[in-house]
Amino acid sequence: MCGIGPFITIPLMVAAFGGPQAILGWVAGALLALSDGLIWAELGAAMPGAGGTYIYLREAFQYRTGRLMPFIFTWTAVLFIPLIMSTGINGLVSYLGYLWPNMTWWQIDLVSFALTGLVLFALYRRIESIGILSNVLFIVMLIAIGTVIVASYTHFNPALAFSYPSGAFTLDSHFWGGLGAGLVIGIYDYLGYNTTAYMGAEVRNPGRAIPWSIIISICGMMLLYLALNIGVMGVVPWQTVAKSSSVASLVLETAWGRGVSSVVTVLILITAFASVFAGLLGGSRVPYNAARDGVFLRQFGKLHPRYHFPHVALIVMCVITALASILPLGTIISILTAVIVIVQALGQVAALTVLRRRQSELKRPYRMWLYPLFSILALVGWVYVFIASGLSGTQFILPIWTNPMAMAIAWTLLGIIAYLLWARFVEHTWPFGPKEIKEEYLEQPEEAEASA
Repeated sequence: MCGIGPFITIPLMVAAFGGPQAILGWVAGALLALSDGLIWAELGAAMPGAGGTYIYLREAFQYRTGRLMPFIFTWTAVLFIPLIMSTGINGLVSYLGYLWPNMTWWQIDLVSFALTGLVLFALYRRIESIGILSNVLFIVMLIAIGTVIVASYTHFNPALAFSYPSGAFTLDSHFWGGLGAGLVIGIYDYLGYNTTAYMGAEVRNPGRAIPWSIIISICGMMLLYLALNIGVMGVVPWQTVAKSSSVASLVLETAWGRGVSSVVTVLILITAFASVFAGLLGGSRVPYNAARDGVFLRQFGKLHPRYHFPHVALIVMCVITALASILPLGTIISILTAVIVIVQALGQVAALTVLRRRQSELKRPYRMWLYPLFSILALVGWVYVFIASGLSGTQFILPIWTNPMAMAIAWTLLGIIAYLLWARFVEHTWPFGPKEIKEEYLEQPEEAEASA
C-alpha cells in the first residue's frame, strides 16, 4: 500500500483543502477504503482465488450477462494498473528534480520513458530472481519513510501544524469541493488494501486472514499518513508545502540540512522505483490470470517461452505506464480513480448484494458488519469520488474529451465493443452463444470449507 504515494500527494492534498485541515482527506479516504474493504473482505473470504474482482464479477453476473463483467473489469485493469504505476514514475521524476534542478520538459519526458524501460528490463526475467530484489527495495522504503517521520517530529512546531486559515471548517462550496478533490487523492493513497484478496488462492486460512489484513492495513496506513501529514505541516508552512514538488526532501533539508536530505532523497527515488516494480510485477498477472481462465483476450495468457512469465501483459502495461507518466500527477490520479469506480468499485457493491441472493448457501467465513450499511456508504462514497474526479480533473487538462469522467466512460464503452467482437468471433459465448453458469464455489463445498 505504501510506496511513493504519500511523498507526492501531501502537496496535492494540502492545496485541495487550502490548509492543514487536509488531514480530513486522509480520514475520509480511510472511511471509504474501510467501507469498500469490508466488501472485499466478505467476497475474498468466501471466494478465495487468484484474480479478485474478476472472480466476484464472474460469479455474480454470469446469470444474466455471461462473461461480460469479468471481461470489462480486466479491460479496465489493463488501463488503471499502469496509471497507478505511472504516478510512481511521475513522483520519481519530481524528486529527481531536487537533485537535478531545472530539468527541461523534454528531459523530464525522456527520463520518464527511460525509467519505465528500466523497470521492464528488471522484470523481464524469472520470478525467482525477483524475490531478493523485492525484499531489498522494501527495506529501503521503510528506511525512507521512517527517516522523514523522525525528522519531522524532531523539529515540530505546533503553531505551523495547526494554523488553520479563516473559514477552514465552514461547510460551504469551497469546503465540499476541497473534500471531493481530497477524497480522490486520499483513496488513491489507500489503494492496495485489497491485495490479499487478489492472492486468495495462496493465503492460508483466507476466511480469517483476508478480512483482518484489509482492516488492519487500512487503519495502520491512516495513522502513518496522519503522522506524515501533521509532521510535514509542523516543519514547513502549509503554503510552501502546497507548492512543493519534493516535500519530503524539503522537510529533511529544513530539519537536518542539505546533505541528509540528498541522501534520503536517493532512498525515496529507490522507494518510487520499488513501488512501480512491485505494482507491475503483480499487475501484469491480472490479465494473464483472466485470459487463462477464459474471460479475457487469449494473447494476455501467453508466457515467455524461456523465462515463463506473462510477457505480453507486462509489455502492454509498461507502454501505457510510460505514456501516462508524462501527464500531470493530479490528472493521472483523477483518471485512474474514475476508471476504477465504474466497473470495479460499483460492480463489487452490486456483486455482494447479488451473491447474497443468488448464492445464499455459499460458505461465508466472514459476513460484512451491519450489512448493508457499509455497502451503502461505499456506494455513496464512490459516486462522490467519480463526480469529484471529473471536477478536479478539469483544472489540469483543458479538452473536454480528456475529462477523467469522460475518459473512464469512453474506455468502458470501448471495452464493451471489444467484448462483443471477442464473444462473436472468438469465444462464441453470450450474447452470441449460450451463457455458461458455473457456480464454482458452490459446486465445491468441501474445498471451500477446508480453505476457510
